Amino acid sequence: MAQGYFITFEGGEGVGKSTHICILENLLADHGIEVVRLREPGGTAVSEALRAVVLDPAHSELSDRAELLIYEAARAQLVEQVIAPALARGAVVLCDRFTDSTLAYQGAGRGLDSEFIAQANGFATQGITPDKTLLFICGGADKGLQRATAHSQADRLESAGLDFHQKVDQAFFALAEAEPERVALIDSSGSHIQTAQAVLEALQADFPFLEAILESPGALAAAVDHGRTVKHARDRQSAQASAQVKVTPSEEAASEAGSSSDELTPISSEAAGADRADVGSGEEG
Repeated sequence: MAQGYFITFEGGEGVGKSTHICILENLLADHGIEVVRLREPGGTAVSEALRAVVLDPAHSELSDRAELLIYEAARAQLVEQVIAPALARGAVVLCDRFTDSTLAYQGAGRGLDSEFIAQANGFATQGITPDKTLLFICGGADKGLQRATAHSQADRLESAGLDFHQKVDQAFFALAEAEPERVALIDSSGSHIQTAQAVLEALQADFPFLEAILESPGALAAAVDHGRTVKHARDRQSAQASAQVKVTPSEEAASEAGSSSDELTPISSEAAGADRADVGSGEEG
């Protein structure tokens, strides 16, 4: 691949993005492609520190404008330090959230000026935009919030209320309607395999080797199982790191945002929660 390729994963809370990022990451890496996996806000020590501030429920006094600028500052650092160099060297970048989330959450959700947000996005990203955006939907904001908070305390954004998150969902749909060539809708309300199939179908035009996986049910099922195993291993590592008395932003960044060369200890499908294999977006994200 002569140039890099930038894929973003968007959607409301609890739609299952992170699981399918792992699945796609593994498939691309197995084909010899350099993959850089990131999340927003985060992905660098500075951005992870800003993430801790903006998502902490204790910071209830944080103003909407300050919230927006924190997200943009984290993004500017991530683009400068990681995304721009990765794309320049020809890597595929997979990012869990990007500028569309800011338009949806801070624009529609918080009611901030969308034109200003678009200008701030352009400044923070240096004009870099996704080649493809996968917008995950799972059957409504209420369902997504239930999934997102089923196993952990709600963060600041998850605690914003159902009306807020319904506005966010509506904004995401509007973005998809405005840019149908870039934004592909992914229904994640079914099984993991059904959702993974939709993801690969949305990308096979740019990655033709994915067609062979789509034509082989066994290969697709194996890819999904492997991706979920890696996802749960990363979740376990993150939980262990968070349980320590002190966790530096750089340590958390290394746990949550990395590349396909990360060394992870695989766990069995049973330990990874195989009893939930029929739920497409059971994991948070």
